[in-house]
Amino acid sequence: MLVRADASAAIGTGHVMRCLALAIAWQQAGGRVSWLMAEALPALEERLAHEGIVISRTAVVPGSGEDAQLVIAAAQRCKAVWTVVDGYRFGPDYIRRLKEAGLRVLFLDDDGRFDFYAADIVLNQNAAATAELYEQRGVSTCFLLGLEYVLLRPEFLAERGARKHLKFGRKVLITMGGSDPENLTAKALHAISRCSNECEARVVVGAGNPWTGELRSLAGQLTPQVQLQVNPPNMAQLMSWADVAISGAGSTCWELAYMGLPAIVIALSNDQVAVADGVARNGIGVSLGWHANLSEETMAEVLLDLLRDHERRVAMGARGQRLVDGRGAERVVAFLQRDI
Repeated sequence: MLVRADASAAIGTGHVMRCLALAIAWQQAGGRVSWLMAEALPALEERLAHEGIVISRTAVVPGSGEDAQLVIAAAQRCKAVWTVVDGYRFGPDYIRRLKEAGLRVLFLDDDGRFDFYAADIVLNQNAAATAELYEQRGVSTCFLLGLEYVLLRPEFLAERGARKHLKFGRKVLITMGGSDPENLTAKALHAISRCSNECEARVVVGAGNPWTGELRSLAGQLTPQVQLQVNPPNMAQLMSWADVAISGAGSTCWELAYMGLPAIVIALSNDQVAVADGVARNGIGVSLGWHANLSEETMAEVLLDLLRDHERRVAMGARGQRLVDGRGAERVVAFLQRDI
């Protein structure tokens, strides 16, 4: 398998992290994984290398014709039976180039944004994923759609157990993804400061977050109420610790659901709007909608309401664990290996 996915402060880390889950599952099934990156963060490169993945770097413009040619050459060189592509810069022409070169392509998508899908397989792991998003597609293109294909890394699979929901919740996990360019983490911290002594928080700062210094200072003002952790090695353990999460509406939402952790989610980018809606519609969390319209006062009010509502948190956690069973990566690998 060859993976083409990037990470940066601008685009975040979600594309790489969900592909990593798939890559590990492929390795566990006996396969080898190579990875081509034009943009990377040191912490993520270290994580990929730790998993035994061979990484190659390129200086080409992501999604360009030159990029496609390098992917073709790399796939042929490592004799990849599948090429996995994840990112919004890899449009229809890019995928066509890979297909015309004879590559078998799995494309990860979130919202049906492109006018044509030529990949062999389109994987959309979100709750709102339907075939209607992909009416313009190749004759042989097939789909893996919905929460049964959520890609979870092994640390989540190892950590989940029966969650104990306290009558009055207190512990809050704040995570806005790998980069958080709009610094919603700071707004969440200000919301925590409004909650008096009713809660304590652990704040995750991702590998690409440009606001780390400011956030350290802000968290320091709230000590011991707040602990800040930069690029923690095991998010699943933090989710086990918490009673409620405040999260960006990315792939983390489905990790939270699997762990049975009720969530307050915020759409930080256009592709997250449908995810936030799906969280609310499926009853596994509360959506606060678009980040620019959100006040810290509203965030604090919703948080306190959820922490105090034991019955609601129990119901949210149970629904999440029913919807996401943790076998998504296993199912995708089985599908990929079906015709090998």
